[in-house]
Amino acid sequence: MWTYTLRRLLQTVFVILGVTLVTFLALHIGGDPTYLYISPRASAHEIEATRHKLGFDQPLYVQYGRFLDHLAHGSTGDSLTYHQPAVDIVLQRLPATIEITILAMFIAILFAIPFGIVSAIRRGTPVDGGVMAIAMLGQSMPRFWLGIMLILFVGLSLRWLPISGHVPFLSLILEGHPIQAIENFPRALRYMLMPAFTISLFSLARNSRLVRSSMLEVLSQDFVRTARSKGLRPLTVILSHAFRNALLPVVTMIGLEFGFLLSGVVVVETVFSWPGVGRLVFNAINHKDIPLVQASVILFSFIFVGLNLIVDLAYAVLDPRVRLS
Repeated sequence: MWTYTLRRLLQTVFVILGVTLVTFLALHIGGDPTYLYISPRASAHEIEATRHKLGFDQPLYVQYGRFLDHLAHGSTGDSLTYHQPAVDIVLQRLPATIEITILAMFIAILFAIPFGIVSAIRRGTPVDGGVMAIAMLGQSMPRFWLGIMLILFVGLSLRWLPISGHVPFLSLILEGHPIQAIENFPRALRYMLMPAFTISLFSLARNSRLVRSSMLEVLSQDFVRTARSKGLRPLTVILSHAFRNALLPVVTMIGLEFGFLLSGVVVVETVFSWPGVGRLVFNAINHKDIPLVQASVILFSFIFVGLNLIVDLAYAVLDPRVRLS
């Protein structure tokens, strides 16, 4: 187990280095990054002085080494828009993004597992067809369109939920105000529901099909037929025998769900004017705020890589064949 863990940790280090290299090179793809930091009316002398001050006149490997050094100290530079450390700005917006991502993950898992199980045990019936039709619809529906439709119908026509805004919840917990966070939760939930559902629908649909296919594979195996022949209750056979052995793909689904859902926050946060990292990245790209984009991309990448590592280690615990291979 320790050998497997060390091997995965070493692989994770190389992945993180690859992410930082790609993020660093993105700064130079569009040409000399010096022009991002100066006025368009700057003289040639000012341009050269700024290039030397920022170190852009040095070889790329020297610049990359300095970039890694700053990153090791938790910095990607100051935001060109806010004139503050970019990492600090991203961390300020991160709790709002985590709020709707966790709620979206909860919604996706809560419905995907029972939908997939019911569809598998009712294979070939109208129930199975209905669930799979909904899953296909959910996977083909663009998130921005769904968000706009929810705003128009649920928010403006029915007036059930607010169409924009944010009530702090997780940030209050992190700041040491749990009582105030609990008091805010009912109002915060009303603001989170529509963006969280918009993010979760694709994952809900995809994971329902994953659970269904995994359950169908297990239900056709001999040990399930043996359990049924012993006279065990159908619910016991499904949950204790079939679903338990179909758990590995589901563990992957749950472990990586947070990372997959994070990939959908940019569009959804923009549609709902949600003050999270996704909307921050969208505005940073529009304003060519490269340090802010770099900080966001690296933070999201670290989260995704960390979740992959946790899932791989969970695999090794659940199935010894993984670590032995």
